[in-house]
Amino acid sequence: MEKINRIQSQLHQLPFDALLISDEFNLKYLTKFDGTAGDAHLLITTNASYFFTDARYETDLKEYLDPQIKLIITRKYVDEMASLLEPNYIAKLGFEDNLPYKEYSLLNEQLNLELIPTTELVDRARAIKFKSEINDLKEATRLSIEGFNYVLTKIKPGITEIEVSDLLDQWMKAHGSEGTSFETIVASGARAALPHGSATSKVIQNGELVTIDFGYFYNGYTSDITRTIAIGEPDNELKKIYKIVQEAQSKVIEAIKPGVSGKELDQIGRDYITEQGYGPQFNHGMGHGIGLNIHEYPQSYGVTPNYKVQENEVITVEPGIYIPDLGGVRIEDDILVTTDGHLNISADSDRDLIVL
Repeated sequence: MEKINRIQSQLHQLPFDALLISDEFNLKYLTKFDGTAGDAHLLITTNASYFFTDARYETDLKEYLDPQIKLIITRKYVDEMASLLEPNYIAKLGFEDNLPYKEYSLLNEQLNLELIPTTELVDRARAIKFKSEINDLKEATRLSIEGFNYVLTKIKPGITEIEVSDLLDQWMKAHGSEGTSFETIVASGARAALPHGSATSKVIQNGELVTIDFGYFYNGYTSDITRTIAIGEPDNELKKIYKIVQEAQSKVIEAIKPGVSGKELDQIGRDYITEQGYGPQFNHGMGHGIGLNIHEYPQSYGVTPNYKVQENEVITVEPGIYIPDLGGVRIEDDILVTTDGHLNISADSDRDLIVL
């Protein structure tokens, strides 16, 4: 209930009397519900909370749902909600702006009240992690690094990108991971210039850089780490851009502390890369929040309006340089914001260029 209480404490400051939660990750955060989108809804008022779902989930929910949350088993949640809202004089209902239009239309037709969209209300609360969440993120990261270190012993000229991806995924699942939070990226040679290049049947060859971007769940929370390694001695320009990306990332990480703006963090790394002559070759955001989902608030802190770093957030720092027809480099770490600075929770994985 501590998480729901966070939301309830804000309701008196908001332009609605109650809030309807439908986003699957927000439902998981607030109630531990792990079903699919559209299968459940949570209604939060100033002094109560109601969880609507159907009979498929009844037995499980009775085991883990907090008893202070009233469970309502129904396939017509709008009708049930109407019977709760009207007697409690709720005239304005907030809803998450990613609610499907079909559901919005149903609410609009059947509820005699004003519907008010809200953006990232729960997402912002999720950004500030509880101690248990931080511990799960640390374990997800530790396990991911172990998996990466295992794969380093298997990579050699002649192996394909997809074989590397499969080796990592299989090792992680065999050692306690609940699965990937996104499709594991393995991009080698000229394909490393693709920031999100999915693993293919391309054969990894001597002299190439290989970018491996991976994230794995542990107890519902995900890591997000990228390492670029070399198979044999790489081209001099590739070694040059590796050092530039590494220095840019170090500068950003060093600046992380409560109160610093996301725009400033982005600018620190982007300006350094630009000064080195590769500004146009850095073509994505500097980083984002992680937690239950691979991209959480702030989705991209360099462009999130008015965003300032807060204690107990976990954000990524992932600068990169990508040169078409040659290759690319990205280095990404997961950073916990502490009281007066930061802690790199993926620091056990070497950030220097690994040459195999």
